[in-house]
Amino acid sequence: SGVDYQKVLKEAEKEGDVLIWDGGNNDLPFLKPDLHIVVADPHRPGHELRYYPGFVNLLLADIVIINKINTASPKHIQLVERNIKKFNPEAKIIKTESLISVSNPELIKGKKVLVVEDGPTITHGGMPYGAGYIAAKQYKAKEITDPRSCAKGSIRKAYQKYPHIGKVLPALGYTKTQIKELEKTINSCKCDAVIAGTPILLSKHLKINKPVVKIAYEIREKGRLNEILKQFLKHNYG
Repeated sequence: SGVDYQKVLKEAEKEGDVLIWDGGNNDLPFLKPDLHIVVADPHRPGHELRYYPGFVNLLLADIVIINKINTASPKHIQLVERNIKKFNPEAKIIKTESLISVSNPELIKGKKVLVVEDGPTITHGGMPYGAGYIAAKQYKAKEITDPRSCAKGSIRKAYQKYPHIGKVLPALGYTKTQIKELEKTINSCKCDAVIAGTPILLSKHLKINKPVVKIAYEIREKGRLNEILKQFLKHNYG
């Protein structure tokens, strides 16, 4: 990437006693962590073994967090847990819930909604839907609009390339062309409100002719992660 992470690390070490390095699943750590935490998604069971470098991260992990246990099926949660124990039996396993809240629930209940999801999650990420769709169900939308008939440009092509996508609209990217296509698609769909399950606030970047509901996430621990972190810090740093 052209970034000298050794220099970044040295500068960061001057600023804090503990460094939290968020690398994501798209790469291996750029440094050797004292505590390596990896998150597994039970909505995509088996992906923790199937892809590089995700599988390598699983093998290296000290702690594996199985997230979204409140919305994933018990069968899939058990499969992910078995895979972790098989390939990294020394790793501690923590389970967490991913709680979804929305800015304006009254705009969803009993209404016809359009769900816009994070593109990578539902295209090459393999998911038919994301948090936006779950929010629509959780807050009792009357109907979820299928955006296929409204899709413009590259979005229409994405539905052809990734037929597994459900009744949600993928935000493929945020270039000028992609934003314009997304804007035209949203505005041509018939619905009462738009649920934005995207990392950016759509209403700030697009001119949308419908009210937009933004979702938020909160993790609720069902295990002992907080205690493990306290013990780790006490053991290593007194």
